Amino acid sequence: SVSRISPNLAFVPECLPPDPVQVEELQCFVSNSKRLFVVTGAGISTESGIPDYRSEGVGLYARTDRRPMQHAEFVRSASARQRYWARNFVGWPQFSSHQPNAAHLVLKDWEKRGKLHWLVTQNVDALHTKAGHQRMTELHGCSHRVFCLACGDQLLRSELQEHFEALNPTWKAEAFGVAPDGDVFLTDDQVRTFQVPACRKCGGILKPDVTFFGDSVNREKVDFVHQRLAESDSMLVAGSSMQVYSGYRFALAAREKQLPIAVLNIGPTRLDHFASLKLNSRCGELLPLIV
Repeated sequence: SVSRISPNLAFVPECLPPDPVQVEELQCFVSNSKRLFVVTGAGISTESGIPDYRSEGVGLYARTDRRPMQHAEFVRSASARQRYWARNFVGWPQFSSHQPNAAHLVLKDWEKRGKLHWLVTQNVDALHTKAGHQRMTELHGCSHRVFCLACGDQLLRSELQEHFEALNPTWKAEAFGVAPDGDVFLTDDQVRTFQVPACRKCGGILKPDVTFFGDSVNREKVDFVHQRLAESDSMLVAGSSMQVYSGYRFALAAREKQLPIAVLNIGPTRLDHFASLKLNSRCGELLPLIV
């Protein structure tokens, strides 16, 4: 059951237990919503053991000087792709094994009951899919899929792992720490001999089916999400500071439509000054309390 899931708190910022008054306020918000539009971010997956970027003290930016892969760098630089895929190869077995936590399962239950109209996740970890969500858009794609930049051929990331293993039968590397997108920290010496396969159909560049920093979400997907928002009567943001505009734009649209907005996130967000309700709690601790 949802209540028996043990959270992994290694990458979750410290916060106080849910305030009973705020629990009641969120309960009223959800009860009054008939077609709830939900946006989730990295903060909903930290309790599954996946770090985020910005959380105070425990996010990637706070712990290291590492920065995420940039789209332009990946496309133009073979050495950047080699470094990315070597780190991703080492991190994939652990990253792909992460499971949904209580927050994911509560939202899936709301969908099943007809309370949740549509869910938009900014995460690429597939945890909402693993939880069983169907009324969902993966705004930034999913790291469990790979495609060719030249011909568009697609394959599962698990299949690519087998190609990596075949090309690198004697290559070994010890990982140093874990990053939000599933890769790990490796030295340049470790990366140098790693072999990266090309597209099996045309020899093109293989890229994870995710929106890297510096790239943009395609217009068709954005328009589709706006349509789902137009059908909704309220908005809940769970586990996101909404610092990235690709998600923040939907909060701006909800404000323009004068929809009530609730924010559940540890730490400040870009919505705090216009949200109807702001709660500073763990998603997996507070959401299961809502009936």
